[in-house]
Amino acid sequence: MSSTTAMQGGTVDAEVMLQERTDFDNADRGYLGSVAYTTITDGAGRAVWELDAYGFLGEECPETANPSLWRQSRLTARHGLYQVTEGVYQVRGFDLSNITFVEGTRGVLVIDPLLSVETAAAALALYREYRGSRPVTAVIYTHSHADHFGGARGVVGDGEDVPILAPAGFLEHAVSENVYAGTAMNRRAIYMYGAELPKSPAGHIGTGLGQTTSTGTISLIEPTRSVSESGQREEIDGVRIEFQLTPGTEAPSEMNFYLPDLRALCMAENATHNLHNVLTLRGAPVRDPRVWARYLTEAIERFSTRSEVLLASHHWPTWGTRELTEFLCQQRDLYAYLHDQTLRMLNQGHTGTEIAERMQMPPALQRAWHTHGYYGSVSHNVKAIYQRYMGWFDGNPAHLWELPPEESARKHVEYMGGVQSILPRARGAVEAGEWRWAAQVLNYVVFADPGNTAARELLAEVYDRLGHGSENGTWRNFYLQGAAELRGNKPKNTLDSASPDVLSALSLEQVFDSIAIRIDGPRAWDTRLTIDWRFTDLDTEIGLSLANGVLTQTRNHDGTPADLTVTLTKPELLRLISSQTLDGLRTDGDPQAFATLMGLLDHVDRDFDIVTP
Repeated sequence: MSSTTAMQGGTVDAEVMLQERTDFDNADRGYLGSVAYTTITDGAGRAVWELDAYGFLGEECPETANPSLWRQSRLTARHGLYQVTEGVYQVRGFDLSNITFVEGTRGVLVIDPLLSVETAAAALALYREYRGSRPVTAVIYTHSHADHFGGARGVVGDGEDVPILAPAGFLEHAVSENVYAGTAMNRRAIYMYGAELPKSPAGHIGTGLGQTTSTGTISLIEPTRSVSESGQREEIDGVRIEFQLTPGTEAPSEMNFYLPDLRALCMAENATHNLHNVLTLRGAPVRDPRVWARYLTEAIERFSTRSEVLLASHHWPTWGTRELTEFLCQQRDLYAYLHDQTLRMLNQGHTGTEIAERMQMPPALQRAWHTHGYYGSVSHNVKAIYQRYMGWFDGNPAHLWELPPEESARKHVEYMGGVQSILPRARGAVEAGEWRWAAQVLNYVVFADPGNTAARELLAEVYDRLGHGSENGTWRNFYLQGAAELRGNKPKNTLDSASPDVLSALSLEQVFDSIAIRIDGPRAWDTRLTIDWRFTDLDTEIGLSLANGVLTQTRNHDGTPADLTVTLTKPELLRLISSQTLDGLRTDGDPQAFATLMGLLDHVDRDFDIVTP
């Protein structure tokens, strides 16, 4: 399939599909209004969200964009307050995700308060402008991704005591994902969401799931109630709710819920108007499309015949029992088909890359806009399924011990006759439309000779063309951000998912794990030390020992005296990690043990290179 094919399958009538208006009617249904201002700012006046930055999407699709992705972005760029059904409202277009308001007897339940405190506060203010100053009587987090809890302090003020509901395992997964691999994920998120790209027909037009991520303050209020099983029922502020746990689907901790009195079903992020990610391009544990499909079947069996409207934490609702049931069935079949067909071809001996090229989606699914790969793609999801079952190795011994990228690149360039021989051939590949091949070849040149401006510019041009032809919003963003950095426009990584709220929610074990993964192993090989930590606020003690470059923690103290004992509280531990000084703490033993430990922590590079060595 050509890189510039507008539709993912190639066997449907693209022009006929592009004229279909149901999604636009549904996206506009129930619109009440939006705010008069165009920019949401933080306390310092810095813009964290631009509401009207995508006005150009009202024009005809240019040559620099895939018509299918242009259409999707026109839908996701809409912003304002919408009535979903009686007593249920959504503010859409104020962040990557939606915030939902369910009216109760006294006040309003807030579902998924966006990524940033500032955007959540603006959304709540817009809701209250139309529906009155109802107090927030509960918050529900549908799952453990930051764009569904980060704005919590924008809707719940300091000192306000409201129940916070979340699925079992929420806190562990919410904080670990943002801390353990947070630095690398945040760097790659710049590519995935394209937030630093200029918003224009040739630049950023959206991510498929929404426009992009806001850049405000990420908060976290710990849940006070846990949903621990499917079928669990709660009544909050007069609103009856039935829950369905769906662990291991779009997030490791996630749940759908049903409002029986309103005949409304919320599918969290398990069924949205696109093919989602089995593995996100920013990085994450591989998700399980097999159980994802099974939980969608369970949702159909539990709720569909009782529902009149389906809403989710992204995109627009689907109205009508028949329509929402068909939507859920197609979403279910989408993930099940990708899973089963990947396994079928995997067991024939095909590799992940080969299966991704061979995969053909059923025409009936291709004809549904919501199955298209605007956020996840068939190609990278198939490879993720292969990875889930078979790992990174494809079984070919030649791939078992390959050279690292820079050394491999130098040898490839040498074998191909050198840079001066490769560049004219690469230009020929570009002119012939062989952009995928040109990207591979030019990547070798850039990694072998990163200062070669001609190679960098030609590779940037190739990335521009691949991005402009992509139906997938995250692929487009990756290509265009890569092109920008090849041209010297590398942004600073300002995203910090490990906010104070997130850090304070870490367990003691997770705090010490976050230190252990920063130990520079080779430098620590010959260092031996032990530190006991006594926490007066938690009435617990943890012992740390460093040996063989490994920092081990234990609660089973054998009575051996430690090199250092520190008595403190958990908040003091968090401050200590930041300050790296024991000043003001009660200690017994050799303070040098702590200094030695801190001195073995590796530097974290938030701005590491991706498209260059």
